[in-house]
Amino acid sequence: MIADARELWRTGLETTAWLMAGAWLWKAADVVRNMPSMADLSGFEWDVLPEKPATLTVVVPAKDEEAHIAATLDALMLADYPGLRVLVIDDRSSDKTGLIVDAYVAEYAGRKSGPQLDVIHVTDLPEGWLGKTFALQVATENTDSEFLLFTDADVLFSPSVLRRTMAYVEQERADHLVVLPTMDVRSRGEGIVLGFFQVLGMWAARPWRVSDPKSQDAIGVGAFNLVRRAALEEIGGWTPQRLAILEDITIGRRMKAAGQRQRLAFAPGLVLVHWASGAFGLVQVMTKNLFSAFNFRLLLMGGTMGWMLVFFFGPLVSLFWWPTLLPGLLVMCSIGAVYRVMGETSLIDARYGWLYPLGVLTFLWAMLRSMVTALWQGGVIWRGTHYALRDLRRHNSQFAWRSRG
Repeated sequence: MIADARELWRTGLETTAWLMAGAWLWKAADVVRNMPSMADLSGFEWDVLPEKPATLTVVVPAKDEEAHIAATLDALMLADYPGLRVLVIDDRSSDKTGLIVDAYVAEYAGRKSGPQLDVIHVTDLPEGWLGKTFALQVATENTDSEFLLFTDADVLFSPSVLRRTMAYVEQERADHLVVLPTMDVRSRGEGIVLGFFQVLGMWAARPWRVSDPKSQDAIGVGAFNLVRRAALEEIGGWTPQRLAILEDITIGRRMKAAGQRQRLAFAPGLVLVHWASGAFGLVQVMTKNLFSAFNFRLLLMGGTMGWMLVFFFGPLVSLFWWPTLLPGLLVMCSIGAVYRVMGETSLIDARYGWLYPLGVLTFLWAMLRSMVTALWQGGVIWRGTHYALRDLRRHNSQFAWRSRG
């Protein structure tokens, strides 16, 4: 009996190791085969002006961003896209953000060429809205351009990226375009966490399937969500997701579910973001967001954490037992391949792949911290306002918006 039980365990462990190896090999092959086909807007072929330039407004919501807003505006006011309007929504800032933006507006008021700069100061937040989603709704209601680019107050744009983007949108007739930003990695801790984050993202959504209307793959990024106004109005603007914490991902899912033409492109070095300082800074930023990605459901987050432990640490353990050594090595090679291919577009050094277990542990810690903090507070405190879990759960399910395909 004991011998039979041992043999059963041995067979089970070997089978599990090979199943994980098969899954990782499939994922790596998918990434290696399809990532090179993604549009790269930094290429010379996109260094053109659209044949019929559509009107465009860049919306910059800002809440206590005095440390970053000036650099963002400096970059945007150098943009070479004709007729561009930049609209800053000062969302109840308690620092000097509003004063800084007002000074920029006054400086550029008499400018005869180049982008137009305006600001709207939001002083009160209506009940039932998150500050950021309300700021985006205010911007939508106070513009009339054909396209709106929703970004953040700490994003740096190259002068040509908007022109290149609109040329791509014109060719693809896109209703929603996400340009993945390049992460400004300033420390080893940031590289470890962000490098792992991009690999984990390959399991959540396949970039090359975003344009397929029959797939469930959808994406949204707060740094660069470009939408066609008509498509945004068709799905009801921002009101249906007024309490969505991950408003960038949610708008992507809503667009895809409504059958809008969604596209994703890379632009290495043309859209730059420094997300946070150091690994701990990244954990602090993710504390607010991560539990909401699971609709504040314990079982859903717990299951994902368990999957991460098995899929990322199981292969490491298998390296120390001869019967599972080969599948373990295959997984390590697969992870390395994904890091290498993703690094070519994200510009995150693929050598951080050697330290991916630290990335897993940091991400798991961020997930646990996000969950415990939300449960302890009975919700989320964001931009000075407390939002109860019972209200947030009605607006933060990532499964509420499903593609028609």
